[in-house]
Amino acid sequence: MQPAPSTRLSLREATAEDAGFMLRLLTEPSWSRFIRSHDVDSESAARTYLQDRIIPGYGTGLGFWVVELQKTATPIGICGLIKRDYLVQPDLGFALLEQYWGQGYAREASEAVISYARKDLGLTELIAISSPDNTSSHGLLERLGFQHEGESISPEGQISVNYRLVLN
Repeated sequence: MQPAPSTRLSLREATAEDAGFMLRLLTEPSWSRFIRSHDVDSESAARTYLQDRIIPGYGTGLGFWVVELQKTATPIGICGLIKRDYLVQPDLGFALLEQYWGQGYAREASEAVISYARKDLGLTELIAISSPDNTSSHGLLERLGFQHEGESISPEGQISVNYRLVLN
């Protein structure tokens, strides 16, 4: 299962063949600034990251799907749901290559994932976490209907701004 396509985007499961794209995404300055650094510095390491951290979630109906432009099948980011051990509900997450920021793609992909969570998974609530200085993500989450719920510290010691969305 995966989210339905949106107007301009398709969301699909990642494969090992996405290693080059994933390497590019994971090594963008915004990834390490707003998400966190990973020891991924080669296509081989990116392939391992995909196999260990992205692909296993699909078996549960969750995961981060590759976001592609429909017209060209160009991968531009990831968006999806993850169930973190320290969070009560699944967490909506998204990351785009910086050249695709500000064009409404993160919102469009997030709306497709939220619809999938509601209709296909029957979830009644989602959460989202963001880096305190990622004001663009905060704004997008609020435009998507998420409500700010304070801050927390992850088991890794990262401070996160917390949001919650009740799905009708």
